[in-house]
Amino acid sequence: MSNQADLVAEAHNPHNARIPAIDIARTAALLAMIIYHFFWDLSALGFIAPDTMYASGWVWFAKCIAASFLFLAGFSLWLAHGEKTRWRPFWRRLGVLTLAAVLISVVTYFTFPNGWIRFGILHSIAASSLIGMLLLRSPSLVLLGLIVLIYALNNVELVAFNAPLLIWTGLGTQIPYMLDYEPLIPWLAALLAGLLTAKLIAPRLPLQDSANKPPALLLWPGRHSLVIYLLHQPILYGTLMAVKNLSA
Repeated sequence: MSNQADLVAEAHNPHNARIPAIDIARTAALLAMIIYHFFWDLSALGFIAPDTMYASGWVWFAKCIAASFLFLAGFSLWLAHGEKTRWRPFWRRLGVLTLAAVLISVVTYFTFPNGWIRFGILHSIAASSLIGMLLLRSPSLVLLGLIVLIYALNNVELVAFNAPLLIWTGLGTQIPYMLDYEPLIPWLAALLAGLLTAKLIAPRLPLQDSANKPPALLLWPGRHSLVIYLLHQPILYGTLMAVKNLSA
């Protein structure tokens, strides 16, 4: 799963002051992601029942985590570029995120060939961020209409979109097995919802106050979310694998 809060874009206002609530929200999303993946790893390695993660509670937990990452990505997009579009930082961050998404695809192709990630959370955030950037100056009512339309399209299934090159749309009749699959339909709606929400409420959010700064433990993870996303699973899975081998 995953950033993710935005795994690439950082929350800036036009004067580069941070909004602590956004960093804390990223941290909370990351913590939820790590909890989910910890239990996923336990299930995959046989410590708990193999069908544990298919229970409806866990499925909805995963959906909420993905939605929070994309929502915060949209929120961060407006914070970074709402006052003034900053194309150079945007392309740099998008490039980093795209490279990370490709890395995830390559690694999972060799480690989990039956479920390698062709379009997971990082891919979805990268593609949705680009679309969100193109829609950045759209009126709020247009964004709201697009959000409703995208959710409506989530009920559309077309055989023509089963082609491997169209997996990213989410409009096919068959869902391919992947360790992580977050197609644009419906997940783009979550990013646009974050963008719309930021347009409406960001000016009223409190900026960081050095005199009342939240604990670093709450802020630091949210400010390094991509690194945490890339490293947490190798650490979790590797540790549990070592425990399993030692106890065999």
